[in-house]
Amino acid sequence: MGTAELACPSLKALCRAESFEMLAVVTQPDKPKGRDLKVQFTPVKTVALAEGLPVLQPERARNEAFIGQLRALQPDLIVVAAYGQILPQAILDLPRFGCVNVHASLLPKCRGAAPIPWAILNGDPETGVTLMKMDAGLDTGAILCQATTPIAPTDDAQTLHDRLAALGAELLVKILPDFVSDRITPRPQPVEGASYARKITKEDGQLDWSQPARVLWCRVRGFTPWPGAFTHYSFRDQARLLKIWSAAVEPEGSGQPGTIVGADRDGILVACGQQALRVLQLQRAGGRRLGAREFLAGNDLPVGSTLIRTTGPPDH
Repeated sequence: MGTAELACPSLKALCRAESFEMLAVVTQPDKPKGRDLKVQFTPVKTVALAEGLPVLQPERARNEAFIGQLRALQPDLIVVAAYGQILPQAILDLPRFGCVNVHASLLPKCRGAAPIPWAILNGDPETGVTLMKMDAGLDTGAILCQATTPIAPTDDAQTLHDRLAALGAELLVKILPDFVSDRITPRPQPVEGASYARKITKEDGQLDWSQPARVLWCRVRGFTPWPGAFTHYSFRDQARLLKIWSAAVEPEGSGQPGTIVGADRDGILVACGQQALRVLQLQRAGGRRLGAREFLAGNDLPVGSTLIRTTGPPDH
């Protein structure tokens, strides 16, 4: 059971491993996306069809007819990864070995919908993957195993996502045979250190320049590629969107937060609540993603101008 791109390596790994027979794949219903609102398959459905697997797409996992379909399959085990719905007890109890979840954090840290960006936003030095036997709580089930990976200064949410997706797939095919053979005893999650990683919204990407530069640097990385870190600048008395793709913390540089205190081939230096943020790659609305030098060659963003916050949702 999975929907998002994070689940695709796990599905592929299970299909390739000789220890498992895949009965079916459950994913969210197809939804319209893009400017033309064309209906698109979920990433997991695309992989499942390529593997020749039956695909079930219930509107709600609690649907009795759907649960009947699952029951008829008589699965030994259900693997869940980035599915997007809370499973009812009737499904959790259905397979004889239960349901195992691939969660992209070191539980009990970052329970919830968005563990990958929040690990970066929190400034954590490392994160990882947890295989968990699911219970009725939100990511509170007993732990089968965990694997860690450092969060590098060069990581953003996309690079970390890809690494954790691969790590989760590797763990699954390695651990599941031992789990169903009773060679692994699930251990309860510790009470200490639990945290919640709520769902990210578009509005979260707006930068607050009164915050320390390091916090903003983490937000740029944590919100790349979605929803994107952004701010606005004044152009002909209008607030224009400016998306920031890459930045670095600069120890030197003081001024009113949001004020551009330097602009050259090495980047656009913006004063923050503490220290300054050097913007390295950016993009204006309707434009291309550019390095600071290229951007300054074609856009007027002089020293002394101010980057601003606006109210309402972003226009991107």
